[in-house]
Amino acid sequence: MAHPRYRINLLASERTVLEQLIRAHSTPQQVARRARIVLLANGEGLSNQAIADALGIYKADVSIWTRRWVERGLEPVMDRLRDRPRPGRPDTITAEQWCQIFALACEPPQAHDRPITHWTSRELADEVVKQGIVERLSDGHLRKVLKKRPYSRTAVAIG
Repeated sequence: MAHPRYRINLLASERTVLEQLIRAHSTPQQVARRARIVLLANGEGLSNQAIADALGIYKADVSIWTRRWVERGLEPVMDRLRDRPRPGRPDTITAEQWCQIFALACEPPQAHDRPITHWTSRELADEVVKQGIVERLSDGHLRKVLKKRPYSRTAVAIG
């Protein structure tokens, strides 16, 4: 039997927290699965392949989460089971601002002294900036976001 590369020796308090997470109905499934991995790898524990077989997951997932558990040894239990933050630039437009933009998109352009019958992404982006909802917004980005979200000015108008 192959020995796991990262040996986990849980404290009683860590074991208790992990068991509570697994039993709680409000725990996200991915966190509960990670907690099960750590519990099964505890002490002399099972091999990574045996854990993977028992949980019906890939051996690589077991390796990843046992390694992260050991590497994040000084962090609280829940932080050790969470995903790392994704790389990339953080959002610059808040959810509240997007709601204001969607609401504006559902209003007729004439209500904002625009001599058009339907919003174009350029006209809408200009109006959003003019109203001070955001400092800047490209029409291309706005078009992509609106395309992902179904909205209908007609449905809003008639309720």
